[in-house]
Amino acid sequence: MVANYLDITNEVLREMNEVPLTSANFADALGIQQHVKDCVNRAYLDIVNEEPQWPFLALDLSGSSNNMYGNTYVETVAGTRWYTMKPASSSLVEDYGYVDWDNFYITTKDVAGETTPYIMKNLTYSTTEDWKDFRRISENQDEADTQNYGVPSIVIKSPDNRKIGLSPIPDKVYRVWFFAYKLPTELSIYSDQIVFPNIYKPVLIARARYYVYQFKENPQMSSFSLEDYKRGLKLMKLNLMNPTPDYIKDDRMRFV
Repeated sequence: MVANYLDITNEVLREMNEVPLTSANFADALGIQQHVKDCVNRAYLDIVNEEPQWPFLALDLSGSSNNMYGNTYVETVAGTRWYTMKPASSSLVEDYGYVDWDNFYITTKDVAGETTPYIMKNLTYSTTEDWKDFRRISENQDEADTQNYGVPSIVIKSPDNRKIGLSPIPDKVYRVWFFAYKLPTELSIYSDQIVFPNIYKPVLIARARYYVYQFKENPQMSSFSLEDYKRGLKLMKLNLMNPTPDYIKDDRMRFV
């Protein structure tokens, strides 16, 4: 079972020789107990914000809803360039935390009314500056004069970071697949669970201890806790972010 806010707060409180909390009085904590709660939350956000592509922040499992390359999609509308990446979002605080701009894919598969052969192609990322300099004027002229739309080949990030733009402007409905990662949220009630496995709970506790010892004006113990945190975070990144080999081995026989 994944540790929750109460479990981790009490573990830090016990290390500090302070009175643990219960589910009944957790919301009404005062003094050092409330400070430890704050430190746990701060430490938790430090970890989840360290890497925007933590696997536990992925919006969904790859291939869980479709065999296309991505974990979510938006559907285009003929003649429309810009699309909110998270359609139900009303502001930046509700948007995705991170989007992988190297992995956009467009297809007509599973689009209503489409049959084989389907259109399937990777989209190349372009900066807004490049698109503005080389494509914007001609494409806007096409839209205004002839409505000469086409199959998108380029994806653009809007200046406000909330929308994706397609170039050329889509001529019909497509599905644009991509990888998105959730925006981490604070722990709030006692039963809120951390988003990563318990094996990495000591990393969170070490970071929380670091903040508590700073409050207690104990620089030596604070420094020790910081070193524990750095070492644990390094292993966490190694195991979760870099699990694939970084070399190629040639096992062919060599004859001289």
